[in-house]
Amino acid sequence: MELLQVETISQFNSVLSNLFDQGMHFGLVVLKAAAIFVIGKLIINLVNKLIRGMLSKRAIDPSIKTFLSSTINVLLIILLIISIIGALGVETTSFAALLASAGIAVGMALSGNLSNFAGGLIILLFKPFRVNDYITAQGTEGTVKEIQIFHTVLTTSDNKEVFIPNGALSSGVVTNYNVDKRRVEWIFGVDYGTEYEKVKSVVEGFLAEDERILKTPALFIALHTLGDSSVNVVVRVWVKASDYWGVYFDTNKAIYENFNKHGINFPFPQLTIHHGDD
Repeated sequence: MELLQVETISQFNSVLSNLFDQGMHFGLVVLKAAAIFVIGKLIINLVNKLIRGMLSKRAIDPSIKTFLSSTINVLLIILLIISIIGALGVETTSFAALLASAGIAVGMALSGNLSNFAGGLIILLFKPFRVNDYITAQGTEGTVKEIQIFHTVLTTSDNKEVFIPNGALSSGVVTNYNVDKRRVEWIFGVDYGTEYEKVKSVVEGFLAEDERILKTPALFIALHTLGDSSVNVVVRVWVKASDYWGVYFDTNKAIYENFNKHGINFPFPQLTIHHGDD
């Protein structure tokens, strides 16, 4: 009886010892993986900082700089994940084989991102726009902040950041406003009976005083349409791209003030009803 008790106690101690050893081993594995994660993140941040510093010192297109930085960061994160998996005891070769066997499923799941990656390469190759260009695309208007591995980041006029997939940008319509000069156009109506030559003279007068308006191409003023309630006049001038909005809003103000000063009226919509005899 005593021998049985001793044997039972011995087996219990052996189980406790095995559990303790396994717990210690598991704890060390987890600590090792955590250490790799922390150190890996520090190394990734350091490498990213060094790469950005190296790229900033070289005469490389800003679009390529942001794309390379984003690509390298993604690759480093993938390497870190593989290192952590290896530290946890998973065979990386088996892990790679598993990914290879699931290649079709992974490819289908990532088809959108692969399209965005290819779109990013097309943008860098053909350069429909660059970093700091002001563009309109996919219903969004803003300044290009970054061209990343999968997305292009736009900063809107009210300081929002919009992420647009590169695939959509490379295959969709993009309007790039980063040009030397732009044409500004106004169409406004005046009362019927107003002398067209008077309107033209007043407009030419205050536009001639604006030094931001280019002499070539020349100012264009014409009678645009005969509307239901107004005679519509079109005015077109050319300015430097950076002066576009300033000239546009200042001229709106000048039209209003000068027309009131010279007695040129802006018409209201009118409807004439003819009542026939009963």
